[in-house]
Amino acid sequence: MKHTFADAIETDLQKSLERPTSSELRGLYREADEQGRATATRKGLWIAVLSYLAYSATDFLMIPDVAIQAAGARLIVSFLALAALELLVALKVKARWLDRTSAVALVVAYVGWLVPALHTTHAESLSYYMIFGAIFMMGANLFFNFPFMLSIASSGAILFAFLASLLFFFPPDSAYAFGFTTFYLSCFVFTSYVNWKLNVERYHVFLNAHEAKLRQTEATERGAALLRMSNTDYLTGLDNRRAVDQRLRTYWNAWQGEGRGFAAILVDVDFFKKYNDGYGHIQGDHCLITVANTIREAVEPQGGSIGRYGGEEFIVLARVDSRADVAALAEKIRFTVEALGAPHIERRDGTAIVTVSVGAAFTRDHIGAKLEKIIHEADRALYSAKAHGRNCARVFDPNDPHTSDESENIAALLKIAVTQNLVSMVYQPLVDLKTGSQDAAEALMRLKTLDGDNISPTLFIPIAERTGIILELGKWAIRTVCREMLATNQADVVSVNVSPIQLRTPGFAASIAAVLGETGISGNRLAFEITEGLDMEIHSDVLRCISDLKMLGIRIWLDDFGTGFAGLSWLRLIDFDTVKIDRSFLHDIDTERGRLMLGDIVDLVRHRGPNILVEGVESEEQLQCLRDMNIDFAQGYYVGRPAPAVRSTVGSRVLSR
Repeated sequence: MKHTFADAIETDLQKSLERPTSSELRGLYREADEQGRATATRKGLWIAVLSYLAYSATDFLMIPDVAIQAAGARLIVSFLALAALELLVALKVKARWLDRTSAVALVVAYVGWLVPALHTTHAESLSYYMIFGAIFMMGANLFFNFPFMLSIASSGAILFAFLASLLFFFPPDSAYAFGFTTFYLSCFVFTSYVNWKLNVERYHVFLNAHEAKLRQTEATERGAALLRMSNTDYLTGLDNRRAVDQRLRTYWNAWQGEGRGFAAILVDVDFFKKYNDGYGHIQGDHCLITVANTIREAVEPQGGSIGRYGGEEFIVLARVDSRADVAALAEKIRFTVEALGAPHIERRDGTAIVTVSVGAAFTRDHIGAKLEKIIHEADRALYSAKAHGRNCARVFDPNDPHTSDESENIAALLKIAVTQNLVSMVYQPLVDLKTGSQDAAEALMRLKTLDGDNISPTLFIPIAERTGIILELGKWAIRTVCREMLATNQADVVSVNVSPIQLRTPGFAASIAAVLGETGISGNRLAFEITEGLDMEIHSDVLRCISDLKMLGIRIWLDDFGTGFAGLSWLRLIDFDTVKIDRSFLHDIDTERGRLMLGDIVDLVRHRGPNILVEGVESEEQLQCLRDMNIDFAQGYYVGRPAPAVRSTVGSRVLSR
């Protein structure tokens, strides 16, 4: 079994960058900031030369008899030094050669001035004038950023030249010779020491900067690894839901702004639950990884990308030019998986290998185009593929009654759903994290065809809303909840999802009051979940209806908070009894950023006062995390799966803490 991409990222997180050895650091120090050192040395020599030439005026004052010769020497040395410097700069040599050239120039400049100066007859003037020679020594040690040994060599050469001049010009036993020798030696020692300290300090600054750079690199790489992990499915190494949503947004913006069409293709492994049950979860994981890699190899040559969209569902995004290209890519995906021939003897449809159903949608111009629409259309096409026996590919066709938004067969089915007992309710328990009791539940509607096949709520609810059948179904659902669960005391409180259409319908609150009176149920045992979605607007009719419902004692819950559909304005305008935080935030708590995000949302809601319920609990770790955050209620498959009222255990179970 291949290691997952997340494993590779985890390995990156554990490793640190290698630190260079001391000798390597010295080499890095010499090579550091080459351009900056070269520029500084060049600028320094130019300034030194100009100052050197300016001192020609002093020659005429102190040693006028040889001033012409001294000034000429200054000019010659200056010209040669600058010419050599600029030649080396043009040749783009290393900075150390510019340093050496400047050091030689300093020594030659001192000797070039000293030789003609020693021939003057103004001995007394020269005896005082020679003190300025110490400036050359200081320049070698302090003015330039020479390495220590180079500054010692250059300033030592200047000191040697001075001592030699004393033998030539002054008696060696004179007080002057002793005093000036002592002065020059002191300058040599002092400036050399200062140069050494400066070099040590520069090296320490380099070490600190280098260490800071290493730490920044480590932090950057670690951050990149964490970012990859937060956008990577832990099992298959594909993009996860978050990364897919980001990529989908990028594709959508390109289509809206540039007209670059793309396809969204949903791929579902057929009968995967049976595969998991028959072969075990380890083999099930291996199957998903194999299918993921196979699809990736099929779509990447065509510029497509694949992500994991759910348990056994994948999504492919690809730029295409026509519906025919979409159909060809969808069929390629289906055929590639089928060609694997991976055994699946647990299925009972006459096929004994792993296959996939594929539903695709292509960007098209239509009124009210929204990003979520293309995914919805791909999901409709996927449903059609499953309805046609699986192991097939379908592309959404707005003119096809089997996949169109106004599917006539589903709309007709909904009209007879209540009378033909095709619609039913199941109840998913909610756990009180403070007591561990399960005395509340959420009611969920289910619909079957005449042949007994299940139809997804994401499929029939939108059609019911568009056709207005949701009003009849909604009343039936509330009446059924009151009779099945509340009247029989199988739950203290049951929540029911209500549609925006219901809230905007005049007399809705009165009809609910009639149901409560008919069934003898107190309003405070019923909760309505509302979702501020694309079709929901905050206006006076909705707010008035919610106010009337609360007068009946009915609890108002805000569903799917944090997904982008529920806005902060709802928290400001409506006094919710409970806020349900979307499952996506709980599923991100494996990362520090995800845990902090969930904590921030919890704090925001808690400050408004309502109870907090978190959806999607699938493990003990997630449940414990909610307990640690003092969440009020939890919901999810780990707490309890949806079940009919006759088999519901709501009201009797207490989770162990």
